[in-house]
Amino acid sequence: MELAVFNQQGQDTGRKIALNEEVFGITPNENAVYLDVKQFLANQRQGTHKSKERSEVSGSTRKLHKQKGGGGSRIGDINSPVLVGGGRVFGPRPRDYRFKLNKKVKDLARRSAWSAKAADGQIIVVDDIKFEAPKTKEFVQFAKSFNLEGKKVLVVTADKNDNLYLAIRNVPGARVMSASDVNTYSILDNVAIIVTESGLAVINNK
Repeated sequence: MELAVFNQQGQDTGRKIALNEEVFGITPNENAVYLDVKQFLANQRQGTHKSKERSEVSGSTRKLHKQKGGGGSRIGDINSPVLVGGGRVFGPRPRDYRFKLNKKVKDLARRSAWSAKAADGQIIVVDDIKFEAPKTKEFVQFAKSFNLEGKKVLVVTADKNDNLYLAIRNVPGARVMSASDVNTYSILDNVAIIVTESGLAVINNK
């Protein structure tokens, strides 16, 4: 598969660049993608949730009334889960949601995501991205050149680009990543991916 190369102003340069079929031309494995995205989202969870159980609620442990003969139901202390203000039964406890995923599965998931985006025509290749100043309006104009203004966009570069990072960080839904840091979730969580030629070279060689 080949893609046209555009310049920063959104104009076709007349050149084409070949995509690595092992990365952009495979049949997507939906199960691998699901597992990788699930792991990514699980790793984002803090797991600090906690509710008080019966032994942790502040209150007297005195038995409210005798067990039998009162004409009412049997009950213990005021911390009972069946009473308002009592402890919670089987409530959430702090835990770590992270889990291990085989490297080959993660690699397959990432290549599946790239292949799906390529098949849907959602990858745009630009020769280079250079902003004279780290200003948001520079990126807004750049996105407008590709009819992507106001849309979720991922920009992929080979190396860190300070001006681009500062220009894009205040734009809702837009973000920039280096090619070596791109993961399955970031590939799928957008409507289009703009990748520089040098960034594509890094991805092609993965």
